Order: sequence, then C-alpha cells, then structure tokens
Amino acid sequence: MNNSKSKKIINYDPQSDVLYLGAGKGKEEEFVEVSPGVNVELDEHGQVLGVEILNASRMFKSVIKSFQKQTIGSTIK
Repeated sequence: MNNSKSKKIINYDPQSDVLYLGAGKGKEEEFVEVSPGVNVELDEHGQVLGVEILNASRMFKSVIKSFQKQTIGSTIK
C-alpha cells in the first residue's frame, strides 16, 4: 500500500454535470465503469487515480449545490 500523501481533488462541472474525485497522481492508462455513469480511472499499475461520476446531479442533488458554490469557474482536467 502506498502511504505517500497526495492532494485530493474534487471538481464539479455544472455544464457537463460531471463530478470528479481525484485520489492520486499519475497518467490515466485506463478506466473501469464500475456502475452505469461511474468510472474509476487507473494508472499503469492499477492504482486508483480518481472517480468520475456522470449525471452527478441525479445522484447527489443536495451535495452538488454546495460544490457549485465552491467551484464556479473551475474546470475538470
């Protein structure tokens, strides 16, 4: 298990309705759809880099309102 600290990233893009939860650093080599509209990004070693949630407002209506206020003007990389 890698115990190195990395900055956690949370971005919400209201135009595309995508919530991104970043957990690691590195280049995405593949992604796995773990559930309809939920993708897990993996690096070359199979380590989780992030989770992308499509149509996020349907899943997290109350939470998204808070993210929208905090992330106005930000983009998902």
